[in-house]
Amino acid sequence: MPSKALIPFLVGMMLLTGVCNTLLTKFQDNHCVRNCDDPDPKKRHNFEQPVLQTLQMFIGETGCWLVVGAMSLYRKYANRRSPAENGYSPLNTQDPVDDDSDHTLTNNGAPKPLSHEQQDAGVLKGARILLLALPAICDICGTTLMNAGLLMVAASIYQMTRGALVLFVGLFSVVFLRRRLHAFQWTSLVGVVFGVAIVGLAGAISPDTKSKATSLTDLAKRIAEEPVVSDAVRAVVGVLLIAGAQIFTATQFVLEEWILERSSIEPLTVVGWEGLFGLVVTLIGMLLLHFTIGRTESGRFGIFDMEEGLRQMFEYKTVLVSSFLIMISIGGFNFFGLSVTRSVSATSRSTIDTCRTLFIWIVSLGLGWESFKWLQVVGFVLLVYFTFLFNGIVQPPFKFLRVEDEEVEELLPEEPIEHN
Repeated sequence: MPSKALIPFLVGMMLLTGVCNTLLTKFQDNHCVRNCDDPDPKKRHNFEQPVLQTLQMFIGETGCWLVVGAMSLYRKYANRRSPAENGYSPLNTQDPVDDDSDHTLTNNGAPKPLSHEQQDAGVLKGARILLLALPAICDICGTTLMNAGLLMVAASIYQMTRGALVLFVGLFSVVFLRRRLHAFQWTSLVGVVFGVAIVGLAGAISPDTKSKATSLTDLAKRIAEEPVVSDAVRAVVGVLLIAGAQIFTATQFVLEEWILERSSIEPLTVVGWEGLFGLVVTLIGMLLLHFTIGRTESGRFGIFDMEEGLRQMFEYKTVLVSSFLIMISIGGFNFFGLSVTRSVSATSRSTIDTCRTLFIWIVSLGLGWESFKWLQVVGFVLLVYFTFLFNGIVQPPFKFLRVEDEEVEELLPEEPIEHN
């Protein structure tokens, strides 16, 4: 448990790494990698490699093993110190023994050592560690869909749309984990849907391109007039991809909670294993898709052309450097996020994560990547309010919706697994 003086630093680093993760990914999406000297902007191609960006995420998560290894070395070093240095004192065998104690004592009053069967009970190891491949596969699907959606929308809309996660986590917790939702939580889920819909509408009415629509009438007219896929349609498809990806993310969270409830394993170790499994599965998938789709005439230069994606990454130093920074930011976000959760609470962490969306929005506006939209403000306010209401941070406005604090059941584990 970190000291109170260290908590502001952990919170700040969690926000910094989380913001950098989204902004660096969007920065890659905006970087030209082919036909960059062509005078016609429509013939220029940016770095559009959502599958390769998913691979970057898993490499960053695999890097958590470095932290796990460092912590293991520290424990070994600490265990070499004498018992007195570690704060131990001799056991007084004359003290009365609590009859309600769960420990079985030996004749001299010391607890008997646990058997190997007792030590292994509930430990996730051996073949059982393969269970973590299931949430890793969900992570692959969810992250790839979100990266594809980020290609079509602004960074702030991407981050706000991810608020739909609350909806699917709530529904899946009821269906699969047999949790109970109160009336105010059901109301919150409906509010989240409205918030996401308004954010998506803001992106469709005013996409961040040269041609913009100022009303729903203009939007419909522009879609009807343009023979190709319009920017508005791209924005709507992007929002749907990001929102749909939350189904996989929610499934991942539910699987992780189910596994953690039945095993004793550190959350950071879970991230490391999921990163390793995700890395292997993603590499295998990339190779299969490359030889079946990427090498065809229609698939050439597409998202499944692994050879072209790697060429773009290594040929353009800006993309390569940003890839390394993304890996570092993801690993850091996992470490600092889990540290904040342990030192404060999961609810406080969700509040802090809301600030991440706000910072991403501000930076995107400052960099000129998107324009200010009042409708987006309305959607963001609804998302924040109903997410806070769902988590019990704010009280329902009507008394008949309120319940006692002890009656509200947590829908997520106290130490949720951090990702991107």
